Amino acid sequence: MNRIFIGVLGLLILFIGCTKEKVGYDPTPYILKTPSHFPQMNIPSDNPMTEEGVLLGRMLFYDKQLSLDHSISCGSCHAPDAAFSDPNQFSEGVNGALGTRNSMALVNLGWQNFFFWDGRSATLEEQILQPVQNPIEMHLEWKVAVSRIQGNLEYRNQFYRAFGETLVTKELVAKAIAQFLRTMISGESKYDVMYKFANNIPLTSQELLVKNSVTSEEWAGFDLFKSLNGADCFHCHNGVLLQVQKFSNNGLDAVFSDLGRGGVTNNPMDNGKFKIPTLRNIALSAPYMHDGRFTSLDDVIEHYSTGIQQSSTIDPSMESASQGGVQLDPAQRNQLKAFLLTLTDPNFVTNPDFKPLNP
Repeated sequence: MNRIFIGVLGLLILFIGCTKEKVGYDPTPYILKTPSHFPQMNIPSDNPMTEEGVLLGRMLFYDKQLSLDHSISCGSCHAPDAAFSDPNQFSEGVNGALGTRNSMALVNLGWQNFFFWDGRSATLEEQILQPVQNPIEMHLEWKVAVSRIQGNLEYRNQFYRAFGETLVTKELVAKAIAQFLRTMISGESKYDVMYKFANNIPLTSQELLVKNSVTSEEWAGFDLFKSLNGADCFHCHNGVLLQVQKFSNNGLDAVFSDLGRGGVTNNPMDNGKFKIPTLRNIALSAPYMHDGRFTSLDDVIEHYSTGIQQSSTIDPSMESASQGGVQLDPAQRNQLKAFLLTLTDPNFVTNPDFKPLNP
């Protein structure tokens, strides 16, 4: 009889241990800190941002449980010091598998209209689902990933706080990580002050000090950046986001080993076109281009100056393609580079809110 009682008691204790603690579902709306000169971010109606959801997303983003052998997390390929990109040409997944494209920087994702270099995902939530199950990335079936998370009491409680659910699903994992990523806003670089001044947007006293520190070389680089007869960068990189939401063939190759957008649409006119990335924090996010072929800003400037390759799908806005590029002289290249360095936002890459909870 005693053994039966002890057995029942043991099962009861096990059951209690597997249930959630007494936590409530009363999520706190997240107040997004959007720079005053930025457009409003459109938050999906089915994934409103909350303090609890953002915290959960941050936990999951840096959790190596989401990879097959517990060796990497989402954050492994998006390092803060590299502007949340990968300083390696190709990211290394589990078992040493290498990707085929350079990991894009994670910045201002709440204003993006499509994701991945080839735009195969239309939403951030959809994009997040792919790396976990990708065999050359985290290589873990979602049902296993969900089971691991479900078995953690702290996670079950946090899912309840964030979504009112203790049953973990891959969709809720994606929603939480998306909430966290939408908080990663960069808008406090020297360029932002230059942009505001150039567009007659009032500056704070601190911003006035920054504006007065802008060098003549940086202003000259800004002018080159915007000039049709200069570097002619603004067709693809303009405004506060420093990017145009489209796909472009920027003259990297005459023959394509990677079809880019064309591999998704099967439209030959999309071959060799890739998503235009933001230039924010560009000095920190080398290597460059979809395949990480350029290791420095000097290499990139050289490409646009003299290295353009013509093909049938080259972007028509690249008006200097017939002569190989915009033909910047050494002084102009230095000016343009000086401007590109103003796009670095130190507060963004050092923000403790974007880093692991327990580094």
